[in-house]
Amino acid sequence: MATLKDIATEAGVSLATVSRVLNDDPTLNVKEETKHRILEIAEKLEYKSTSSRKTQAHAVGHHHILAIYSYQQDLEINDPYYLAIRHGIETQCEKLGIELTNCYFNNALPELKKITGVLIVGQPSLAIRDAATALTDNICFIDFHEPGSNYDAVDIDLVRIAKEVIDFFIAEGASRIGFIGGQDEPGKADIREVAFAEYGRLKGVVSEDDIWRGGFSSSSGYELAKIMLAKADFPTALFVASDSIAIGVLRAIHERGLAIPEDISLISVNDIPTARFTFPPLSTVRIHSEMMGSQGVNLLFEKARDGRALPLNVYVPSVLKLRGTTR
Repeated sequence: MATLKDIATEAGVSLATVSRVLNDDPTLNVKEETKHRILEIAEKLEYKSTSSRKTQAHAVGHHHILAIYSYQQDLEINDPYYLAIRHGIETQCEKLGIELTNCYFNNALPELKKITGVLIVGQPSLAIRDAATALTDNICFIDFHEPGSNYDAVDIDLVRIAKEVIDFFIAEGASRIGFIGGQDEPGKADIREVAFAEYGRLKGVVSEDDIWRGGFSSSSGYELAKIMLAKADFPTALFVASDSIAIGVLRAIHERGLAIPEDISLISVNDIPTARFTFPPLSTVRIHSEMMGSQGVNLLFEKARDGRALPLNVYVPSVLKLRGTTR
């Protein structure tokens, strides 16, 4: 009986290419001439797929993803970062012909006949985890990961970002750097705050008194910045956890009559569309959040198609965009 390797050898292509052509993978980028040659050789060699492959191809052909968002939908209004993740998910599902069902925190899971993959966006509660694992073992976290997990994850390297911001400020001559951020759970520091505090103390530019934590919203950033600026002295360089928080921080600084970046400079994270239109324009770390959503879909699709057992962690790259809030 002919095998995939036999076809690959005669066609002069890789085994993976043969597999993806015969499974009609819509994401494969290969010349039509190559595709026809593979199909002709498979027919000539009378290649027959196993019953398990027939079953798997059928499942992929009727792929249905459930996206569970571990927050309420109105958060997308306050922080476009999450809206972009959902847009990436929806766009990629449409591109691959995948049925998608969205479900937000505190909403009951819809009754679904068959789910071939679950995306969990944000840090999941135990209830969300249990609901997802009851449906399938093909699960991918987005904007969250945990070491040693058996599930795929798409995330950003917040530790590296925090260090990059501190190194930039130090290179600019800053000797005292503050942090204004949010929290996913009451009383629990966000990973970028933890990394900022540890690396900043190591570099001798961060103290516990210069760290403020509230919610991931502009109103929270405004209130925290007012508290900070009411002190007799305050850090003249700030790392702000998100653009949405930074918008509120900017307002508080302006109300205090301080000049940006001459009196105080800041860098935030995400690079949402409005970041370029604040006054002054925000210096920020650009996160390709839409790509996070699309790559999560790709991981679920690929795992369902190939039966991959090994979990993958994907880190989406980021880049520091310097604008008017830094010198």
